[in-house]
Amino acid sequence: MKLVLLALGLGICCGALAQEHGDKERAVDIKRHRAMAKAHEAHAKCLESKEAEKACLEKLAKDCKGLGIGKYCGMRHQH
Repeated sequence: MKLVLLALGLGICCGALAQEHGDKERAVDIKRHRAMAKAHEAHAKCLESKEAEKACLEKLAKDCKGLGIGKYCGMRHQH
């Protein structure tokens, strides 16, 4: 029963957070996603160049500052 109530509460909460954006907010989102993609592409090229992973991550963190969630624009993966 508690799980059902929790799931229902999360559905209501998250549904309230998913709001439609106007044209201005949409344009900002597009710009932000393009900047994140550019930062991640630069990171991939850095890794391909055989540069040290630490140096590539430092550059990615700098490029992502203020763009997305977390230090690396929200991208996480396993190692």
